[in-house]
Amino acid sequence: MSTYRVAQVMSAGGSFELAEREVPEPGPGQVRIAVEACGICHSDAMFVHAAMPGITFPEVPGHEIAGHVETLGAGAQDAGWQVGDRVAVGWFGGSCGHCKPCRKGDFILCASLKVPGWAYDGGFAEKVIAPVDALARIPDALAASDAGPMACAGVTTFNGLRRSSARPGDLVAVLGLGGLGHLGVQYAAAMGFETVAIARGAEKADFAKRLGAHHYIDSTADTPVAEALQSLGGANVVLATAGNSAAITATVDGLAPRGELVVIGADPDPMGISPLQLIMGARVVRGHPSGTAQDVQDTMEFSALHGIRPMTETVPLDDVGGAFQKMLSGGARFRMVLTYS
Repeated sequence: MSTYRVAQVMSAGGSFELAEREVPEPGPGQVRIAVEACGICHSDAMFVHAAMPGITFPEVPGHEIAGHVETLGAGAQDAGWQVGDRVAVGWFGGSCGHCKPCRKGDFILCASLKVPGWAYDGGFAEKVIAPVDALARIPDALAASDAGPMACAGVTTFNGLRRSSARPGDLVAVLGLGGLGHLGVQYAAAMGFETVAIARGAEKADFAKRLGAHHYIDSTADTPVAEALQSLGGANVVLATAGNSAAITATVDGLAPRGELVVIGADPDPMGISPLQLIMGARVVRGHPSGTAQDVQDTMEFSALHGIRPMTETVPLDDVGGAFQKMLSGGARFRMVLTYS
């Protein structure tokens, strides 16, 4: 019997343990992926702690998957995939194809979205079974450890910016310089925006400039963030990557007339925005969720073209518990990535 290893938790909030499982065969419209790398996203904690409905245990999280196709299920070749193809799977792990958003082509809002680690076992494992509509082709220029984080952190920031109202030359601010924000600044600069990075502490200014930011705002300084943005002319778009509602709220008055706040950093606490703040400046606030497999592929191709890479710390699957805790503590600089030999 052929087996593979998974890192699983047996109950909500439990510790990771390694287990051996029998290698499964893919069903129709599926492939089996030999996982080479998987990023650890803060959203994985929602599954580990059963903070989302329908979580079952044992739980195998992981939705920043990179590897290669190992086995094809029936019909997978008809969809254009072959054994050996390098693929990534992200938060978008497949869709139902028949709900109203799917029928409108808005697959990321599928009513039955198949998130790896939620709908099926995720990438904290040596092998994953995934539907073909979840697969994004990895460019040759990207290593697996770079491609994995692009399938969630990368596509969320890239797509959030390219689907915003900003145009080249516009002032665009990125709130946060963590796992999402350090990519957001790189993408904003590469897209031709006058890029502002906002983070805590004056010591991060040089780092922000190395990422491509034209301006840096220290959110702990005496000058409020909104005032600092207005001194630059007002932001056409703020991409809020920090999962902190108070910090997000502090940017709203820094938006230009008809400016747009794009929220991708998750925080359960409400934002303190008044209707007057929106009405008087005709401002827009919207959430942005990740992206489809094609969006992931676009993100990776853009990244390869512009030399954009996530900053990662790679660890073997055996060290998953420590890596997960480092992510939770905020000590990751900037993406913990599991690798498989």
